[in-house]
Amino acid sequence: MPHQVKRRRTYDATKRRADALARRAAVLAAARELFLLDGFAATTVTAVAERAGVSQETVYKNFGNKPGLVRALHEDAMRGEGPVPPYRRSEDLRGHSDPYEIVRGWSLLSTEVAPRVSPLLLLLRDAAVLQPDLRGLLVELDDARHWRMSENAQFLQEGGFLREGVSARSAADLMWSATSPEMYELLVLRRAWSLDQYADHIFHSVSSLLATPDTRRLTV
Repeated sequence: MPHQVKRRRTYDATKRRADALARRAAVLAAARELFLLDGFAATTVTAVAERAGVSQETVYKNFGNKPGLVRALHEDAMRGEGPVPPYRRSEDLRGHSDPYEIVRGWSLLSTEVAPRVSPLLLLLRDAAVLQPDLRGLLVELDDARHWRMSENAQFLQEGGFLREGVSARSAADLMWSATSPEMYELLVLRRAWSLDQYADHIFHSVSSLLATPDTRRLTV
């Protein structure tokens, strides 16, 4: 009888990856719920792990600590709701020839991102008052948002869309402030504005920077 060679079973990592992603999603959902319900200081890694149904070691291994959880929550929130991340859709809007349509699109994207991101940044801002070690992360995320606004402002300037006397720097600062978590807090959370009203506010604020069609310069 000929010797039969046993074939090695091919390892399928698909289920393992799916399980890991499910655990990650459960941890982030638990962390967001507890952070926003109880606050940063009162929320413990133990509580997050228990609510997510995982071990503390799993949380520490994947996220490091509570600031690591906030960072991961922020990254997850910035992906938006659809299959294409908002930042990619924001870049795609630059293909429009009408800058007012571009700004309107940016304003609508803000209503998708702000409800997901602003509560986290406000949580981090308040926690940093009592925990100075969190200020570095707060500044990092704030600077990243200003960098994105600077890219948008630079695009408007290079396209000749900004009105005379408006620099890319001042345009970036205005867009940064108009889309800030503090503005979202004041208008939506405290004054109960709808997201449509919030989008209109951003649109009118940013479009005030634009040149009218008859004064728009042509780029070379």
